[in-house]
Amino acid sequence: MLFASFAFAAMGAAVKLASGTYSTSEIVMYRGLIGTVMLLIMVKHQGLSLRTMFFKDHLWRSFVGVVSLWMWFFAIGKLPLATAVTLNYMAPIWIAAFLFCAGWWHARDHVEWPLIVAVIMSFVGVTLVLQPAIASNQWLGGAVGLMSSVMSAMAYMQVRRLGQLGEPEFRVVFYFSAMTASAGLVGTLLEGRAAGVPLFTAHSLHSAGLLLAIGVSALFAQIAMTRAYRIGKVLVVANLQYTGIVFSSLWGMLLWGDRFTWTVWLGMAVILVSGIAATFYNTQSTPRGAAVSKTDPIASEL
Repeated sequence: MLFASFAFAAMGAAVKLASGTYSTSEIVMYRGLIGTVMLLIMVKHQGLSLRTMFFKDHLWRSFVGVVSLWMWFFAIGKLPLATAVTLNYMAPIWIAAFLFCAGWWHARDHVEWPLIVAVIMSFVGVTLVLQPAIASNQWLGGAVGLMSSVMSAMAYMQVRRLGQLGEPEFRVVFYFSAMTASAGLVGTLLEGRAAGVPLFTAHSLHSAGLLLAIGVSALFAQIAMTRAYRIGKVLVVANLQYTGIVFSSLWGMLLWGDRFTWTVWLGMAVILVSGIAATFYNTQSTPRGAAVSKTDPIASEL
């Protein structure tokens, strides 16, 4: 999950750089297209198969993931960027809520309050870093941004379900990438026809390089995230996901010369400490030598 967060932050930086040249729909399309092509090459080279017995599960995961992506982009257009990002990072909070309700409903799953507290503290850290605010006339963007985080949480839980069904990471990511490319293509065609402009933006060496960086980083991030949710403890993985805001802030310092106040540095510290605490708690509460299918990779290696 740490690697996935780093790769997603790198992708976000490349998206910001490419947004001056391409529309949002084009970026979404190329992000999915590059990942799809790379996975097809890998599958053919290694003699793997994309056949699945769980096509409906893949379809649902891809659908909620793409819808979440589009809703987040809509929120970014209606809200300050810091607010939109903060709302999107509420996904782990919803995951914790889903698990709590499931445990209470079935009266058999043990609710691990330390992990839930760690997730909530990480979100506090995110708000310190981003310092969001919503004006009274931005309620629609706020509501859509909030719903995007709910859809993200559903997508992450579906990723874990597919992993538990035995679906390999490359297959899960392939179907999501293919649907992302298809949705981006449809959006590009509709936007171009409505505006009466060329459907696709011409490429330069620099802009094509940015698209390639977006597609490659997104692919590796998706594979790493899928594996993390498949073999890891959900709340630990979800909590470590918050480190993405730290990596994004560092990219901002490196590429755009961003400077941070003491509240931002405090927020980063809260995110890192809560992630370390959640991982430490998980390793202490998991028997040594437990099977990977019952724990996460960190605990199983200690």
